[in-house]
Amino acid sequence: MASSVAVVQPVSESFLKRFVDLIPGVLLLVAVGYAGKIIERSINQYGKAHHLTLPNIEYVLWAIVIGLVIANTVGIPRIFQAGIATYEFWLKAGIVLLGSRFLLGDVAKLGGISLVLVVIEIALSLVFMTWLGRAFGLSPKLTTLLAVGSSICGVSAIIAAKGAIDADDEDASYAIAAILSLGAISLFIFPLIGHWLHLGDQSYGLWAGLGIDNTAEATAAGALYSDAAGKVAVLAKTARNAMIGFVVLGYAIHWARKEGTEEVGNKAAFLWKKFPKFVLGFLLISAIATAQVFSKDQLVSLANLSRWAFLLTFAGVGLRTNIRELGKQGFRPFIVGAVGEVVIAFLTLGLVFGADKILR
Repeated sequence: MASSVAVVQPVSESFLKRFVDLIPGVLLLVAVGYAGKIIERSINQYGKAHHLTLPNIEYVLWAIVIGLVIANTVGIPRIFQAGIATYEFWLKAGIVLLGSRFLLGDVAKLGGISLVLVVIEIALSLVFMTWLGRAFGLSPKLTTLLAVGSSICGVSAIIAAKGAIDADDEDASYAIAAILSLGAISLFIFPLIGHWLHLGDQSYGLWAGLGIDNTAEATAAGALYSDAAGKVAVLAKTARNAMIGFVVLGYAIHWARKEGTEEVGNKAAFLWKKFPKFVLGFLLISAIATAQVFSKDQLVSLANLSRWAFLLTFAGVGLRTNIRELGKQGFRPFIVGAVGEVVIAFLTLGLVFGADKILR
């Protein structure tokens, strides 16, 4: 009896300590995100009060900018870091809750078209990034990480592939640094190009979902354009994320054979482990909404919770981006990533223009 109590008590205390450690960082995410919301609201109110036409810069961008300023001036004390790292959880929670705003008929229609484009984008991107990495003399595993990150879903894909191919921490850091910095740039460039080309909400959202690596940046870039574009971007990005398990499984088998290590035994279990579970949550909530289980008030509440989750996500993106550290990672991975991102952006834009007639 005494021995069992001695085992359980430390576990409870450890869980409580981890929970308490998250509080300061989560509160900072809330503060930064809400500050972005206040700035957006204040500018809009000022414009209306003085009959001025001011640019509608949404809270998502303000939250990221505020986070960037804090992270790259005063810095982030250690007490906040654990809580800030939860931004990926809020991202996934936001996407799951966002399922309440989609009927499965719409998801199936856009998802089918997106899936075709996703398969084309992933195949071409993997081939091009592999060739580009070799041309710049990068190590094979670093090349693999950049290829997977650029073609599927950024940091999440790199982390999944790192464990699957047993890559070094240094290679993963280089790849993640390149992907994060380029994702931040894409966040600002994509909306400008979209407006310059007069892309419709659906076409732009599909392009953002296909052409931007990280889910957070793709979601933000879509929301910056319009609410409708943001919804399409999430759909396209979700379809793209769903391919991570298959691609990572393929690379794991390839590297296991190449290095003569043990084969991946249970492929179904490996695939399930790497598959992004929040995709299933998104589809489940969407199915419940399609079945009209939720009332209108409940749907509104779920949509608001989704926006709050994204608010914390975008604040975290800014707070975790250290411009000085990114500059220390070297130039070759960044150059490979930058060239790859530009090519993939034009490639996906061409795919979107080609699919535009089908979508109409």
